[in-house]
Amino acid sequence: MYNGIGLSTPRGSGTNGYVVRNLSFVRPPPMDRNDRAPIHDFKAPLPEIRQPNQEILLHDRKRKIEVQCMHLQIKLEDEGLSEDAIEKQVQTLREQLKSNFEKVLPRNAKDLLEHETHQLTAAKEHENKKMMMALNIKKTNYVEGAAFDRE
Repeated sequence: MYNGIGLSTPRGSGTNGYVVRNLSFVRPPPMDRNDRAPIHDFKAPLPEIRQPNQEILLHDRKRKIEVQCMHLQIKLEDEGLSEDAIEKQVQTLREQLKSNFEKVLPRNAKDLLEHETHQLTAAKEHENKKMMMALNIKKTNYVEGAAFDRE
């Protein structure tokens, strides 16, 4: 038996116990096909765009600071400095990076990996703001999808 399908044991059944899929079964069409909204319905409400979670973005930026501090600490340990000197240099680097913390822009969307969804969303939001500034579109009177209105 495999996944609850087939004979528990082929003994005494006159078969080898191999289960074959029924290829002649025709599935009925889905009943809710007519309930779906048409694809080209421009009057339909737009899908909700999820905003990036700021806590996750903040954690990611803090993590990058700590990674740079760890690289410096490993480099200084390899050079053979004392622990007090290492800690002082690492602390000064950490303070320097934290002072520039707010100036850090989101990374380019092309450099991000697929699983970094919040970073991708933030980068896309930044790109959209740049494009709106380039096209001189004001956020106050802009209606998404208005260009497709035939009226």
